[in-house]
Amino acid sequence: MLKPEIEDGQVSLADPAFRADVLNGLNARPRAIPARWFYDRRGSELFEAITDLPEYYPTRTEIALLGDACPDLAVRVEPGRAVIEFGSGSSTKTPRLLNCIEPAAYVPIDISGDFLRASAAELGKGFPDLPIHPVEANFMHPVPLPAAVADLPKLGFFPGSTIGNMTPFAATDLLRAMRTSLGEGALLLIGIDRVKAPDVLVPAYDDAAGVTAAFNLNLLERINRELGGTILLDAFRHKAVWNDAASRIEMHLEAVRDVRFTVDGRPFAITAGESIHTENSHKYGERGTRVLLRSGGWTPIAEWNDPKGWFALILAEARPAETAP
Repeated sequence: MLKPEIEDGQVSLADPAFRADVLNGLNARPRAIPARWFYDRRGSELFEAITDLPEYYPTRTEIALLGDACPDLAVRVEPGRAVIEFGSGSSTKTPRLLNCIEPAAYVPIDISGDFLRASAAELGKGFPDLPIHPVEANFMHPVPLPAAVADLPKLGFFPGSTIGNMTPFAATDLLRAMRTSLGEGALLLIGIDRVKAPDVLVPAYDDAAGVTAAFNLNLLERINRELGGTILLDAFRHKAVWNDAASRIEMHLEAVRDVRFTVDGRPFAITAGESIHTENSHKYGERGTRVLLRSGGWTPIAEWNDPKGWFALILAEARPAETAP
């Protein structure tokens, strides 16, 4: 739980890391705020709504893949492993995995504490005999796991192609942090979104109903609420573009007119056409995926792809480091 800070006679519950990332990001050129700050409770709810949109193919494609992979997973993942889910959200896909294998425990890890605990409680209704240990944490760094699972073999679960939200450099660091958290001999089941045509990709991040736009703009609402911001939401619009050179979808909050505002008492000015970069979603080909995983300390051992080649599920193992020739 955050410790309240006293500022000018008022109590502030703002996360110091959130404050630092927002202020540094607004001062940077180009401006950018890390995507992890999307996920307050409202942001988490909006993201779950995005996963049900007709344009957003990753969720339904990955759920179908989990069904296809289930018989093989039941063979490859021996009974008694603790399932550790990184960025668990609503744990929508988790029951499919838990029903495929014979887990000893489930540890959901998420940065949004209230949403995490509510989701864990809901999942527990369907698995009353499974020990569930929610952990509120930023999984970008090694996470100390509950003592109850410390001695159990582990299966990491990282669905949704969330790895694509990081730059390749940061993604490699994350995979190494996961390896540290889970230990040698652990398994990792990870979802990877493939490169495909922009006319499929862009609508998935700029839907006709405007849910993704609301998700993006909610970041400004959070800044106003938690950091005393005076940002006018109607001065910005959601923008999604495909950056082919970087193999990624980018999300921006673009100013539609010149705008001045304050955050945490500090003044800022953004001119029309300038933007705040809020998210990347990198897409990987087959070889790039394998290189990324091996760079992070994971050896791919099995792979499942949908018929269109739009998405992949990969099972990898944390093996001892190879000796270089």
